[in-house]
Amino acid sequence: MYAIIQSGGKQYRVMEGKKVKLEKLTVNAGDDVQIKEVLVFNDGSNTVIGSPYVEGVSVNGKIISHGKNRKVVVFKYRRRKDSKTKKGHRQPYTEVLVEKISMEAPHGA
Repeated sequence: MYAIIQSGGKQYRVMEGKKVKLEKLTVNAGDDVQIKEVLVFNDGSNTVIGSPYVEGVSVNGKIISHGKNRKVVVFKYRRRKDSKTKKGHRQPYTEVLVEKISMEAPHGA
């Protein structure tokens, strides 16, 4: 069972029991989080694709930690101009343990 979620403008493939590094969330470590922006849900036998999101599916997880990723170096060089620029950036992230991918029963059932 897996789901593809959207968080921070990016898409992530998540599975139960796995850890995922999302864009920084404003939640304290140890708190629970529920993500309802599920784009694709697969339960092993069938796949549901949302437009844009799948109704009634949510991903529940626990915040493990906050941190910064490895440094990304941006180097600009202009030949024969004696011009170069070097900048670095470390993107903050939130590590989430996916505890459960749940699907609500349809209202008509």
